Amino acid sequence: MLQRPTIKDVARRANVSLSTVSLVLNNKGKVSPKTREKVERVIRELGYYPTSSARGLALRKSGNIGFILSYDHFTQTEPFYTKIFLGAEFEAQNHNYYILLTTVRKEYNPSNSIPRFLQERNVDGVLIAGQVNTKLIEYIDSLSIPVVMIDFTLKNHKHSTVLMNNYQGAQLAVEHLLKLQHRKIGYIGGDLAHPSINERFQGYRYALQQAGIIPDEAWISVSQEDTKIHNGYNAVKDMLHSTKSMPTALIVANDAMAIGCLQFLQESNIRVPDEIALIGFDNVEKSYSVQPSLTTIDVNKYAMGEIAVRTLVECIPKECHQVTHIRIPVSLVVRESTEKSVVSIGA
Repeated sequence: MLQRPTIKDVARRANVSLSTVSLVLNNKGKVSPKTREKVERVIRELGYYPTSSARGLALRKSGNIGFILSYDHFTQTEPFYTKIFLGAEFEAQNHNYYILLTTVRKEYNPSNSIPRFLQERNVDGVLIAGQVNTKLIEYIDSLSIPVVMIDFTLKNHKHSTVLMNNYQGAQLAVEHLLKLQHRKIGYIGGDLAHPSINERFQGYRYALQQAGIIPDEAWISVSQEDTKIHNGYNAVKDMLHSTKSMPTALIVANDAMAIGCLQFLQESNIRVPDEIALIGFDNVEKSYSVQPSLTTIDVNKYAMGEIAVRTLVECIPKECHQVTHIRIPVSLVVRESTEKSVVSIGA
């Protein structure tokens, strides 16, 4: 079987350097018309076409972008980050980059927690989506590889970020419930160590404060270890079993937890939205297929991935570490879990 010609074959036949062939392939740099014509003729004669690795050889670039995601976030029940990944994948194709996806566990062990593409230095930049172990981020920083963080940020670490406007989302949720004349508005939150979840909780607090409302602390539950369905189920169960006065509405940190809340309320014959209105976050697909459908806060998840890739790609050729922070606006999507809910003022 004949071997496919390589970039080295082209350079040898044209009697030029590898970097000159790469510049011709990428239509960059100062290459004389005569040399360019010679290289292009050899490419045609050999029937050569460049692979991603060949394109980057002279520039010492891999043509790959690493995408790191917490294993806990990569689930069917919480597909928020899946949509972000798809946005990143499609945008990367526009820039002739490949996305290498890996998931990591919460616990960090240097012997098995470092993705192979980092060990092999086979990426030109890294996207980190959601919360991952700080020690892994510190390891990546030690490699001097450009990093963009999506839906996550760290204090005292200088990384570019693409975040949703969590404060705005929480305020929209509170304002919606206030218009429906709710005053007893509770909150179920999940892991406050996650900056986005924490911001949603702070936005809820601030919006109620602006409205002159001090919520009963018994209606606030933020001690869950994560934002999965079963934690929403257990949180509302514990809340309603431990208080004599029920809230008339609940804002929940994400749709997965809100769906868990809905399951418990239905099992307990508590009508949604007539007895308790419910609002989630993220607008995942399951939010509109449950009954009643879930009012939620929507963010363009595909755009978050696209913008993150564009931010990273702009930095890679310069090997720069310029820090940018981008906030994606959000919107309220009103569905059945609140739209029928109107209570008397002062209830």
